[in-house]
Amino acid sequence: MTASRLNPKNDYLFKRLFGEHESKQLLIELLNAILRPSYNKRIVDVTIFDNTELTAEALDGKVGRLDVRCETLDREQIDLEVQLKRDYEMEKRTLYYLARLYTGSIKEGLDYDLLKKTVTINILDYSFLPIDAFHTTFHLYEETHRAYRLTDVFEIHFLECAKFRKMAVDINDPLHRWLLFLEHKATERQLEELMEMDATIKSAEERLRMLSADEETRRLYEVREDAILEYNSGLSAAERKGRLEGKLEGRLEGKLEGKLEGKLEGKLEVAANMVALGLDTETIVKLTGLPAEDIERLKRDKV
Repeated sequence: MTASRLNPKNDYLFKRLFGEHESKQLLIELLNAILRPSYNKRIVDVTIFDNTELTAEALDGKVGRLDVRCETLDREQIDLEVQLKRDYEMEKRTLYYLARLYTGSIKEGLDYDLLKKTVTINILDYSFLPIDAFHTTFHLYEETHRAYRLTDVFEIHFLECAKFRKMAVDINDPLHRWLLFLEHKATERQLEELMEMDATIKSAEERLRMLSADEETRRLYEVREDAILEYNSGLSAAERKGRLEGKLEGRLEGKLEGKLEGKLEGKLEVAANMVALGLDTETIVKLTGLPAEDIERLKRDKV
């Protein structure tokens, strides 16, 4: 592995790799590898939408969303995003953007049949779901008749790179080849094998090396790396603070409960002595503050 090879999963660099017009063919091949359409449904062209100005200010946005969004010739919307660090609301996040894209695919007042199929793809650099598979796909199915799909207009993909790294790589599988290409620590030998076998990945690696050699690209890459690091450090600090506050609160509650329980036991002991001396219930209630039913129970226990 060359020391200067940048991490392709850095979302700024990923967007430069796959989200620009001149790299459209790379995006098409990556999408076909992920979606695995039948031969006659393969994606042959896309329109890439890019409304994000990749300035240092935008990249240092703590942390703005950098996704790759496109539309196929069949009017299917596809949103592709990379997440390097765990997002504990990932399922809500992807549903939110899917719903926003779907509802935004027509103008108000138009027929619902003009709504476009919307696909979200999440490439995660961590383990997310309690499922062994590294690639999972979700649709809307009926709960008791799981074979019945209500509609195909929603489709969600999760690709968990941490799980993929634990697998034996099948170099003949296009998705395996792309995920290996995206690995920051792919070895020089692995990359050479990929490039020999797959001309598109060779083009992707050449584009990555070209971008890595560009001084401005490297500067913006580092800006994004620093922003992500700072953001995640803040989250970690907040989580540690929350855990500490939780522990302290638990200890205080425990101490308080212990004191109250101790006081109650003390009162009950005094009341039991009064019962033994033959004092009436009303007098014991006034002296101890205990409920009358507790005093009556002590008298029954004495008997």
